[in-house]
Amino acid sequence: MELLKKKIKKLAKEKGYIILAHNYQSRDIQEIADYLGDSLQLARLATRIKDEKILFLGVDFMAETIKILNPNKKVIVPARSATCPMANSLTSELIIAAKKKYNVPFVIYVNSTAQSKMYADFACTSANAVEIVKKIDSDTVLFGPDKNLASYVAEKTGKKIIPVPGETGYCYVHNYITKEDVLELKKKYPKAKVISHPEVSKEIREISDYIGSTSQMEKFPKLDKGNKYIVVTEKDMVVKLRKIYPKKMFIQIDGAICNNMKKNNLKNILLALEKEQFEVEVPLEVSEKAKIPIKNMFKLMEV
Repeated sequence: MELLKKKIKKLAKEKGYIILAHNYQSRDIQEIADYLGDSLQLARLATRIKDEKILFLGVDFMAETIKILNPNKKVIVPARSATCPMANSLTSELIIAAKKKYNVPFVIYVNSTAQSKMYADFACTSANAVEIVKKIDSDTVLFGPDKNLASYVAEKTGKKIIPVPGETGYCYVHNYITKEDVLELKKKYPKAKVISHPEVSKEIREISDYIGSTSQMEKFPKLDKGNKYIVVTEKDMVVKLRKIYPKKMFIQIDGAICNNMKKNNLKNILLALEKEQFEVEVPLEVSEKAKIPIKNMFKLMEV
């Protein structure tokens, strides 16, 4: 395993690739990454680095976002089948129909396809969704694809949030974590604080001490006096947290596994570098339109 990691790092350097990996990748993959982060953190980082070649380790919509913001850079992924069912649940047809019916702005979660982003008005992340919706000049907003994040935004903004596609739009990793899963760990670690991703259900958010995106979860323990945390998101987020805060304890939800994230492995990463495959392509007409809601998000963040 260690030999494989060394081979990957050596080959990436020889071929001029920077390795970007999402926080939900396994420990082995996190250890070979040059940079770790959430999808938008990595996409924005890619615009600031000089490297012209990027090996991205995550799922397809994230790789698309990197390519959209970095059209002149070569982006490759080791597993074409690493996708996101939640992102795929929101089609362009659903967005067009919803906008026609309600005639209000559509806020699209960055966890969506490039094809769908083309028809949205604003993008958002789990970290800034509340801020973005607050700043939009409308009391009613369409929001997709995550119904749980939509519910959280409605609670925090007081606005009417209409989820699209609705009941079928969710991250299965977060949606299938139960309140009982969390309470069982709370019994075992009574002094542990519960920190949850806003993609979890409302009943879990209600028993959480802190709710935040993965990038916000990174910052919370530094500001908090506690030393034990139950981390309610994809289980490998604790790998990163343990590295950042070695003196604190982070407890994972064992069943919270993103199977698509795990389609990336050391063997297919080495093969991807050897063959420089599979290249991510986003047609220019799609990229230009998909960039608009992202740019509108950045503008609102500056206000």
